Amino acid sequence: MTGHVRVGIAQWTPSRDPGSNASTADSALRELARRGCRLAVLPELWLCGYRTATLGADARAAAEPIDGPTQQRVAAIARDTGMIICAGSFPELSDGTLFNTAVVYGPSGDLLLRHRKRCLYGTEPAVFAAGDAVTVGDIAGLGRVGLCVCFDGDFPETARALRGAGANLVLHPSAYEAAAESWWDTIYPAQALCNGQWWIAANQHGGAGHDRMLGGSRIIAPDGRTIATAPRHRSEVPAPELLVVDLAVDDELAAASASSGVLWASSNQPITPINPRTEETT
Repeated sequence: MTGHVRVGIAQWTPSRDPGSNASTADSALRELARRGCRLAVLPELWLCGYRTATLGADARAAAEPIDGPTQQRVAAIARDTGMIICAGSFPELSDGTLFNTAVVYGPSGDLLLRHRKRCLYGTEPAVFAAGDAVTVGDIAGLGRVGLCVCFDGDFPETARALRGAGANLVLHPSAYEAAAESWWDTIYPAQALCNGQWWIAANQHGGAGHDRMLGGSRIIAPDGRTIATAPRHRSEVPAPELLVVDLAVDDELAAASASSGVLWASSNQPITPINPRTEETT
C-alpha cells in the first residue's frame, strides 16, 4: 500500500547551456526535498532545452551515457535527500547512438527505471533513435509505475499497454508545446480515466515561436480529475516553478476502480466485428 505521497514537479525554460540547466535542476530538486516531497519529477530534455532548429546540436552537446556525470549528480541528490526522482529525460549516448531517455532513481541513488522514447515527434527522428519497449516497474512507496516521454503518452495504446503491464501510476516528462494545448487538456484526463491511472506530468514552460512550451505541469487522478496544475503561457521561466501536492494514492485508485473499473476490466476481451446488414431487394 502506498498511502499518502507528497509529489513535487519542477517546470522552467531550459537554456542551451547544460551546466546551467544542471544547476537549475539541482536547486529545484533540493527545494522539493526541503518541502518534504517523496517523489520529484522533472521535464523532458531539461539538460539541453527544446529548440527545433538547434535540437540536434544541443542534444549532442549535452549527450552522455546512462552513467554519465549529470546522471551521477542526480543519483547523488536522490541518495542525499532520500527522494525518488524521475529525472525527466536526457540525451543518452549509447554506442554512438542518441536516445531521448527518461530515468527514475530510488532513494538510495539506484537506477530503478529507464525508458527510451518510442514515439518521436516532429524533427526528433533526425536526432534520436526510437526506443522499442513499454517501461513498467515496481517502486517501493509508489506501487507499479509506468514511465513514458511526452508524445509517447498521446496514444491510447501507450496508456493501455501500461495498464496491461499493471501500471496504475504513470510518470510523464514532457516538452509539450503551447500550440497543442487542446491535446494536453483532452487526451490525458481521458487516458487516466479509461485506464484507472494517476498521470504525473512535468512539462517545460516558456520559449518563443513554434518552440514555446505550454507549462501546465499537472497531476491527474485515476478518475480523470486534474488534482493540481502549474502556470501556463509565460514567455520565459528561468527559475523553476514548483508544484507540490499530497496525494491519497491508494484511496483514489480504489474509488476509481469501484466507479469506472469496467473501462479497463474488459479491455482484454475479444471484440467481434459487426457485419453490416444485407438488405434483400425485390
